Amino acid sequence: MAAAGARERILTTGYELFSRRGVRAVGVDEVIARSEVARATFYRHFRSKNDLILAFLARRERDWTLGLVEAESYRRGSTPEERLLAIFDVFDDWFNGDDFDGCSFINVLLAMGAEHPLGEASIEYLAHIRAIVAERAEQAGLRDPDAFARSWHILMKGSIVTRAEGDHESARRAKELAHLLIEQHR
Repeated sequence: MAAAGARERILTTGYELFSRRGVRAVGVDEVIARSEVARATFYRHFRSKNDLILAFLARRERDWTLGLVEAESYRRGSTPEERLLAIFDVFDDWFNGDDFDGCSFINVLLAMGAEHPLGEASIEYLAHIRAIVAERAEQAGLRDPDAFARSWHILMKGSIVTRAEGDHESARRAKELAHLLIEQHR
């Protein structure tokens, strides 16, 4: 039980630090100190910082992609099209809340590069998000769901980056463009 508690403390600490400051700005020593574990305990649970970051990305998908974006946009819409558009309503709440921290998948990809194992993992997680969008596009009867999802994903990622620049209205702006994209794919 104590081992599971230590692993969870390390992962929770890593999650908080990586999502707020990025994976390059946070070192193992800081994670160890803040999670109040011994160095040996850290390495018993995670062979390396990269292994902790991979666990962080998996948790981010569980909590953010599936737990927030997919589930909440599904709850807010009653049709596949409404569920697509609701993604930007979820983003708007996130962008204007106290917990906006950007997209960890984008951040890790840009920090590490597409060839690095962490960049590759980030690309996979971003593909999972696109798959959710493509499935909803297919359910809505839109033409070429894959192309639609790629364009939609540009709107999603662009609104996140624009919010990071300080534009608190970026989700609403993206939603306006999303209506046009839906019309184009009908």
